[in-house]
Amino acid sequence: MADSAAPIRQITKDEVYDAVPPTDFGAMLAIDRHLNRSSAFDKIISATHDHFWDPLDPKYIAFDDGFDPDTNDFLPDYMVPALETDYVKNHFADKPADLLRFKSQMARWQMSAILHGEQGALNLSASLCHVLRDPGAQEYAANQTREEGRHVTAFAKFIIARWGSPLPCGEVLATLLQEIVHSPEVYKKIVGMQMLVEGLAMGAFASIFREWNDPLAKKLTQLVMTDEAFHHKFGKIWADRTIPKLSKEEHEIVENWAAHCFQTLLFNLVAPHQMKAIYAQFGLDPDRVMAEFQQIATDEARRENMKEATNIFRVLVKTLWNAGIITERTKPFYAMYVNFEEFEAEGTEMVGDAIAEDGIKYLQTINFGVNASALSDVKAAAIAAE
Repeated sequence: MADSAAPIRQITKDEVYDAVPPTDFGAMLAIDRHLNRSSAFDKIISATHDHFWDPLDPKYIAFDDGFDPDTNDFLPDYMVPALETDYVKNHFADKPADLLRFKSQMARWQMSAILHGEQGALNLSASLCHVLRDPGAQEYAANQTREEGRHVTAFAKFIIARWGSPLPCGEVLATLLQEIVHSPEVYKKIVGMQMLVEGLAMGAFASIFREWNDPLAKKLTQLVMTDEAFHHKFGKIWADRTIPKLSKEEHEIVENWAAHCFQTLLFNLVAPHQMKAIYAQFGLDPDRVMAEFQQIATDEARRENMKEATNIFRVLVKTLWNAGIITERTKPFYAMYVNFEEFEAEGTEMVGDAIAEDGIKYLQTINFGVNASALSDVKAAAIAAE
C-alpha cells in the first residue's frame, strides 16, 4: 500500500482523467465540471444497454443445472500446473476419483480468485467515482461499478452452486488488489486494474470458455466478457490519450509500475504456495509440490506456455505492448517469454473479442427481440472496432 506520508504523483495528460483527493467532495460541486463534460466515453456508456444481463434472471443464466464438479472431468489436466510434477501425478496415479476431486478444487480456487478480482474491480471503479472530476469519466466509472457488481453476484452464485462456498483469496493476489484499489494515483489504478487485471481476466475467461467442459462456466464467462471488453477499452482510451504525452521520466514511472504488476502475477499467481490448503486436503506436502514445481517452471517452460493465444500472461504483455507502455528499456524482460513480432502481425485484436461479440449478439436477441441479429452485426462490430 502507498505510504500516506509520501507525495501523490498524479500523471495527468488529459483533462478527462483529472483527479482530486477522494475526500474533496467540494470539487464535485464546482459548476465548470458540468460545462465541460467529455464525450470520450459516451459510446461505451450507451452500449451497456446492448450487453445488459442479470445473474438473478434465469432467462440470461440459470445456476441450478445439477452439474457435479466432483464426478465430471471438466478441467483439462494442462490447466492444473501441479499435475506437471511427478510427485502429484504419481500421487493420483491409482486414485482416479481423488484426481477428479482434486481438479475440481483447483477449478474452485481459480473461480474464487476471479471472484476476488471482480470484487477488486468493483471497489476500484467505485473509488474512481470519488476522484475523477470529469462527469463523463465519472459516469463511466459508475457504470462499470454496476457491471462489476453483477460479476461478483454471478461468480458467487456459480461457486456456491458448484462447491458451496468460495475459497479465500491468495495472499499475492490479495496484496496486489489492495495495492491497486488503495492507491491514490489514478494511473496506477488504470494500468493495474483496467489494463492488467482486466487483461488477465479476459485471458482467463477465454481459456475457460474454450477449454472447460462445463456448459455453465462457458456461458458465465462469455456473459462477463461482454462487459469486460468495454472495461478494457476504458484503459485503452487512457493509454491513447496519455502515453504519447509522457515525458521520459513519467513513462519510466508508468512502465516500472506495469512491470511490477506483471512480474508479481507471473511468478506467483498460479504457484503452489498460493493454494497450500488444497494440497494438504489430498495428503500432499505443499512444500514438496512447490519444490518440484520450481524445477519445471523455468523461463523456457513459461516461454512455451505463452505461445498459446489464451495464455493469461501473454494477454497481459500484449495489453501493455498495444498501449505503448513497453519500451526498448523493458522489452528485453518481456521478450524472454513472448515474441513481439507475433503481436505486430496479429494487430490490436485481443483474445476474447470475438467471444464477447457473439455474446453481445445473444444478449441483444434477449433484450430487443429475435430480429436483433441484424442490428448487432452493425452496432456491436462498430463499437468493438473503436
